Amino acid sequence: MTTQDTTSTIPSKRGSSALQMGPQKKATVFALCNYPSLLTNSVLRLELLEDAPLEEFSAEEWREHHAFEQLLDSYPGLLDRLKDGSEEEILHVGELIGKGAAGARGNDTKTLKSVVLDWISPKGEAIQPPLHRNSKIDRGFNHELTGSLLCPAGLDWNDPQMKEHLQSGEMLVCGDQWPIFVYTHHIYDPEDPWCGLLRSCLLVCAYKHIFTSPSSVEREPKAMRSGNAHLHSMNSVTIASMAYITTQTFYHSLLDLLEDPKECQEVDELLTWWNCQVFPTSSTAKRPISANSALSKIRQKRLALKQATNLDVVSL
Repeated sequence: MTTQDTTSTIPSKRGSSALQMGPQKKATVFALCNYPSLLTNSVLRLELLEDAPLEEFSAEEWREHHAFEQLLDSYPGLLDRLKDGSEEEILHVGELIGKGAAGARGNDTKTLKSVVLDWISPKGEAIQPPLHRNSKIDRGFNHELTGSLLCPAGLDWNDPQMKEHLQSGEMLVCGDQWPIFVYTHHIYDPEDPWCGLLRSCLLVCAYKHIFTSPSSVEREPKAMRSGNAHLHSMNSVTIASMAYITTQTFYHSLLDLLEDPKECQEVDELLTWWNCQVFPTSSTAKRPISANSALSKIRQKRLALKQATNLDVVSL
């Protein structure tokens, strides 16, 4: 590669700005990841994929490659740039994308820190004791209200001993212990842990604030031709963005659940619910099929045919 060729593959100042991801792109692809490592590993994996299918790779490699493919969709021409670039240049591109993602996460945290108090305040009442809008020191398990929301599902915040252990740090909360606020009405059913999971009004408010616009939180969902989501060609909720908005702490464990093929039915229903809340006019915001509609009859016939086929296979 000549000096001129090398220079042509290095992102220009204008190109660098384009590679620094906005809040929508970074969260819909894969939040909290090492982008230089992601790009380097994925470029090397492209060669391996010529001889081996993706199914032969580990779950972590599959997830990383899926994120890589989404990045390529977001940035036309990125694949050619990576293939033609040196290892140094690939790392540089990854650093630019990572810088944009980190900046967006910091901005998301900063903007939510204040407005979340409006969403959790009891109607017609002030939070007692008061919480400072621009500080998180007096929040967490140190405050009765925020502590009750952050208490891991399955634990009893009203148990004085449990509360003391959480406040003192004697009981450490792991990444797979999700807070009760991610459930509808903050109610957790240990017999049916999927019931209400990630369907909290608080999460929807936070999602709209970041992905559509702050003003959309207070109004009824409708077709929006402006706002963050439209500007970034985002018209449906993704698994990654849904996990991202829940909190960075629980991101990876939630992603493990939501990307598990065995949970696909519950995840599809969950995504449909979210799209109805945020993007109600999108084709992905599917409504329940009418019981006596033609589509319903077609689906029933297809299901009956599939079941009959399965019975024939078993009897052989």
